[in-house]
Amino acid sequence: MLFTLWQEARTRLSNQLANIVEADLLKKLGGAPNSAGFLMRHIADVELLFSKNVFAQKDVQIHATTVITQHDTGAWTNLPELLDYLKYAHDCLEKAILAQSDDAWSEEIITKEFGTKTKAEALGRIVSHTAYHAGQLAIVLKYGTSN
Repeated sequence: MLFTLWQEARTRLSNQLANIVEADLLKKLGGAPNSAGFLMRHIADVELLFSKNVFAQKDVQIHATTVITQHDTGAWTNLPELLDYLKYAHDCLEKAILAQSDDAWSEEIITKEFGTKTKAEALGRIVSHTAYHAGQLAIVLKYGTSN
């Protein structure tokens, strides 16, 4: 059931991906600091962090550059690379969610970012994080410019 919820919520992002072109990656909205490319990379970085640190998928390979730098460096301009990274993040998080037993969702985890949460609450957090930034991405793609 929780897998289905996550899968449906992530369509807020995945439904946008087929229409993005490389020129879109530099778009920003007004004086906002983050480009479309940054938002795409950031979503994948955080999904991978959740897969590895919250859902204990130790084989996940990640270097969360957007989390480390905490700002857009302008480096995220390669569309095929970003799409591959988002696919990898999706696949890792899917594997992590499916690996949880029914009982595991009530287990508590502790992170420095958001304290003590059950795995179900943590899933809610990553679902809302992805949807939040997918909404930003949609607005940037529609109204943003590449100055």
